[in-house]
Amino acid sequence: MSAQTELAVMPPKEKALQVFQTPKGLDPYLQVVRDKIDAFVPDVTTRKGREAIASIAYQVARSKTALDNRGKELVAELKEIPKLIDAERKRVRDTLDAWQEEVRRPLTEWQAAEDARIDKHNDRLDWLRSLPLNLTGATSAHVQDLIRQAEAVAIDDQWEEFKAEAGSTKDLAIKALRAILAELQRYEAEQAELARLRAEQEAREQREREERIAREAAERARLEAEQKAQAEREATIRREQEAKAAAERRELELKLQAEQAERAAAQADANRIAAEQLAAQEREASARRAEQAAEQARLAEIDRAKAAADALEREQKDREADKAHRAKIMGAAKEALMAMNITEDVAKAIVLKIARREIPNVTIQF
Repeated sequence: MSAQTELAVMPPKEKALQVFQTPKGLDPYLQVVRDKIDAFVPDVTTRKGREAIASIAYQVARSKTALDNRGKELVAELKEIPKLIDAERKRVRDTLDAWQEEVRRPLTEWQAAEDARIDKHNDRLDWLRSLPLNLTGATSAHVQDLIRQAEAVAIDDQWEEFKAEAGSTKDLAIKALRAILAELQRYEAEQAELARLRAEQEAREQREREERIAREAAERARLEAEQKAQAEREATIRREQEAKAAAERRELELKLQAEQAERAAAQADANRIAAEQLAAQEREASARRAEQAAEQARLAEIDRAKAAADALEREQKDREADKAHRAKIMGAAKEALMAMNITEDVAKAIVLKIARREIPNVTIQF
C-alpha cells in the first residue's frame, strides 16, 4: 500500500506476532495515524480542501484494513501450527504403536500358543468328564467300550501341569462308568432272568392246560363210552325183553341211538372249542402280565439311570463353580498387580505361575 493510501506504519513481519500479542502493542502505530490526523487542517470551503478531507479519511480506513489484515495473517499462521503439531503427534503415536507391537510380538505369539495348549488339555479333560454322562438307554456293551476308551488314555508327561488333574479325572470317569456298568449288568441279568422265568411259567402253564384238556377229553370219552356201553346194554336188554317188538319200534330205537351219538359228538366238539378259547385267553393274559412287568422294570431302570446322571451333573456343576471361583480370585490378584503399574499380560503370567505353584513360598488362597 502506497503512502498516498495509508497513514499507519506497518510493524515488520518478523516482529508482528510480538507486537500484536503485547497489550496496546499497536499504540505507536496508531499514534502515527493520530499525529497525521492532528497535523491536517480541514478546509471545506474549497473543492481541493474537501477532496483532501476525503483522501485523509480514506487513508485512515486503509490503515485500519492493513493493520487488521496483518493480524488476520498472524491468526491464520497460528491456526496452522496446531494442525502441524497434531500431524506430528499422530505420526509419533503410529510409529510407537508399531514399535510396541513389534517388541511385544514374541510375547503375544507365546501367549496364543500357551492358550491353545491349555485349551487342548481342557478339551481332553472335558471329554473324559463327559464319558459317564447322557447314558440313558445305553447297553452294558456300550459302557464297556467307553471304559476301554478311558483306560486307553495315557497319563504321562504330555499332560504337562494337567497331569495330576488328568489322572484324577480319568479315575473318576472310570469309577463312574464301572458303577453304571455294574448297574446295567445287574439290570440286564434281571431282565434275562425274568424272561427265562416267564418262559418257564408259560411253558408250565401250557403243559398244565394241555394235560387238563387231555384229562377232560379222556374223561368225557370214558363217560361217553360208558354211556354208550350202558345204552348198548340197555338196548340189548330191551331187545331181549322186546324181541317180539315190531320192526318199526326197533328202527325208532336205532334212530334215537344215532341222534344221541351225534349230540354227544357235538357236545365233545363244543367242549373242545371252549377249552381252546380258554387256553388262548390265558395266553393273552399271561403276555399282558409279562409286558406290564417289563415296563415296570424299564421305568425303574430309567429312574436309577437318571439318579446316577443327576449325581454326575451335580459334580460337574461343583467343578464349574470351583473353576469360576478360582478365576475370580486369580482375576482379583491380577487387578492388584496391574494397580502396581504392571501390564495385564505380565500380571496374568505372574498369577498363573503362582497358581501353578511355580514360584516357591508364594500361594493364592482360593
